[in-house]
Amino acid sequence: MNMQIQGKIHATFDAAQITDRFRKREFVLELDSATRYPQYVMFQLTGDRCDALDGIDTGHEVAVEFSLRGREWTSPKGEVRFFNSLEVWSIDRVGDSQSSPPPGGSASGDSSGSAGQPGSEPPPPTDDDDIPF
Repeated sequence: MNMQIQGKIHATFDAAQITDRFRKREFVLELDSATRYPQYVMFQLTGDRCDALDGIDTGHEVAVEFSLRGREWTSPKGEVRFFNSLEVWSIDRVGDSQSSPPPGGSASGDSSGSAGQPGSEPPPPTDDDDIPF
């Protein structure tokens, strides 16, 4: 299930090559900035979608389409941990004719592009990975 939210870019980070096949880029979205207690929420882009953040700077208002993902991971010591991530499918600048569509997507925010199709997300990590994401 895909969800949408709008907010202001608070921070962006460089893409990181986690494994040979897995690359991710994180950013923080400021929500409820008009309130006394704004919320700062971390999102991640993976694979080719990491480039969708190029040209979007801190302070820009954006609309984000994402999925809530969760994973169970067992460490080499046998400890079980659970992780959540907000996996971004598309990010578009709000109030601007320029936007960053996902590869194969459209600038209008149309979610019918290939980014939301089954098989377009990165393969799940194998159980023998030492990295919990």
